[in-house]
Amino acid sequence: MARIYPFRALRYNPSLVRLHDVVTQPYDKITPAMQQAYYQRSPYNLVRIILGLPELFDGKGTRDVYRRAAEDFAAWKREGILTQEADPCIYAYSQTFRLPDATPGQNALCERRGFIALGELYDYAAKVVFRHEQTLSRPKSDRYNLLKATHAHFGQIFMLYSDPGLTADRLLFDSTGAPDIEVADEYEVVHRIWRISDPVTINLMTTALEDNKLIIADGHHRYETALQYAREHAPGDGDGLTKRNPGFVSQPPYPEAATMMTFVNMDRPGLVILPTHRVVHGLEHFSPTALVERLRTWFRVQPVETNDPSKLIELLGAEAGKTAFVAVTAAGNFLLTSIPGVADSLLKDVPERQRGLGTVQLHALILEKALGITPEAVARQDNLRYLRDAGEAVDQVLRHEANIAFLMNPVTLDELREVAFAGEVLPQKSTDFFPKLLSGLTIYAMD
Repeated sequence: MARIYPFRALRYNPSLVRLHDVVTQPYDKITPAMQQAYYQRSPYNLVRIILGLPELFDGKGTRDVYRRAAEDFAAWKREGILTQEADPCIYAYSQTFRLPDATPGQNALCERRGFIALGELYDYAAKVVFRHEQTLSRPKSDRYNLLKATHAHFGQIFMLYSDPGLTADRLLFDSTGAPDIEVADEYEVVHRIWRISDPVTINLMTTALEDNKLIIADGHHRYETALQYAREHAPGDGDGLTKRNPGFVSQPPYPEAATMMTFVNMDRPGLVILPTHRVVHGLEHFSPTALVERLRTWFRVQPVETNDPSKLIELLGAEAGKTAFVAVTAAGNFLLTSIPGVADSLLKDVPERQRGLGTVQLHALILEKALGITPEAVARQDNLRYLRDAGEAVDQVLRHEANIAFLMNPVTLDELREVAFAGEVLPQKSTDFFPKLLSGLTIYAMD
């Protein structure tokens, strides 16, 4: 069963800092330019903790950003920059936004609703929390070092649950007044937070989710890091992650057994998954003509007489429901659509439900078989970049900074749900949920 808990969050003190100056995008979405901008925005910007610049060095000359993070975190608490709630709360969370690069007729204002609470950590084998993407060791090591240094969680894991009856909406949003927090981010997304401390409402929320299965939408690396940390701090025989007494409990069995999560209802409008385009670079002796000829045995190939990213995306969108890509090369652009039966014959080691998915065919057939980019090289991102912006992907090819770009259609929510609940995983960066959850709205300190 999924267990959630209220908690006494640390929050930025609005009398000492302006919230817009201190919150950030999730650490893995912060570019070097954004990192510099956050640093300049405020001496208390959260980037100094979650993605610090290498400002300190230990006696061995290694960069010690984790020690600096712990020192800043402790100082901000002492100075009152961060203050703790008097009562355990959960937090209703609303995000209003417009789709990036929306075409006319698609520019309507959207809203995604959820709530922030502590969520108990479970091994995947318990079949309570399900993943949908592979993880890499390097990001987990980085997040572990930060967690060990600070003993706190600064961003939320993005969790999906199912509630066709919209129970959470009725409990958390029907009678809300002015938000406790309202802030717009750099993507013009407006984030609003309402604190809920009423024990009756909290009890109803915790019992409403007890029978739910959860899917990690964003935050796989941080979830697995928190899970490792929980195991290491489990009291007794270390099996405290799965043994629980039934009924409502107001707090986790020990602080490390839970982490901060935002829970979003899969059955409510507002969930948006964007495509993540692939840009291949650094291949020696690459020939776009030779590649396209080889791909003709696996895909229908149609030349496309435009470099306009919006037109390429429009063309690709017309193929929704099919396995299709747009290949952008210096020798011309091509619409690729899969030939029925080919994937089934070539990808017998891939689960049947995944063989028709665009990201799976792109990685298994084009990147691995046609271009010779191994899964290990993909994991290291030796020859691969991931971009949300189709225009930038096209431009990198036209500027001869890349060999080829593949513009993608997004994975659908139904496809994701089917793969996750089957206990399977997709290639990394298969999904891009928009918008992201801001880091720094609430902080869970475990001591």
